[in-house]
Amino acid sequence: MILEVIPDAEQGMSYTLPAFRLNGKVVAGFAAFKNHLSYLPHSGSVFPQLPEEVAPYKTSTGALQFPIDEPLPKSLVEKLVKVRIEQAFPA
Repeated sequence: MILEVIPDAEQGMSYTLPAFRLNGKVVAGFAAFKNHLSYLPHSGSVFPQLPEEVAPYKTSTGALQFPIDEPLPKSLVEKLVKVRIEQAFPA
């Protein structure tokens, strides 16, 4: 889904986890665990920008956890990526 939102992103690894870069900057990533999946914005200031949207999920500074059998809504991924890109590449 991340590639659907940012098709120009380069796939790679960051901190030994799958990551997506734009112009050399990591803007999104994910991780899989036994009991959950995590969306990784690679910035501790993304989730505070979207408090209502991330409220249903368990979050830490750098990860948003969600159930293995319930993908994140595309609209949420779009918002998360948009905030991160705006931070990474300020106008």
